[in-house]
Amino acid sequence: SLSVGEGLSGCNQPPSADETAITHLLAQSFDTPEAPLVVGPIAVSGNAALADWTQGVSGGRALLRRHDDGWHVELCAGDGIKKESMLLLAGLSTDQARNILAELDARERNEAAERLKRIGSFQGVVRIDHAAHLPSSEAD
Repeated sequence: SLSVGEGLSGCNQPPSADETAITHLLAQSFDTPEAPLVVGPIAVSGNAALADWTQGVSGGRALLRRHDDGWHVELCAGDGIKKESMLLLAGLSTDQARNILAELDARERNEAAERLKRIGSFQGVVRIDHAAHLPSSEAD
């Protein structure tokens, strides 16, 4: 009889439509022939997502939100974004923040330590401005 580790069951699931869309968006935005972008793992909760990425020796995490016209990158950060307080500041609900962090933690357990180090190495927080796409609801 085959016994499959519970923790690994997630690996066999095909990516969701959201994950596919997010991977495509990030690759479209940042991928280059000389520095291919590797996206994942991705954690989604409602209209928000955190996506890990690496590109050459660097890496980071992108916070994305789903709007009527699809997913948009809101900001890029490193390990700093893996704090509930940061996600709340970015406009997520407490439940969303907790769900995303729990899911990302679980998915990151399958990643190589060296890759996680690159993902966490992104310095600071960079806001990605989508003012061009979205009607501004507030002046910064």
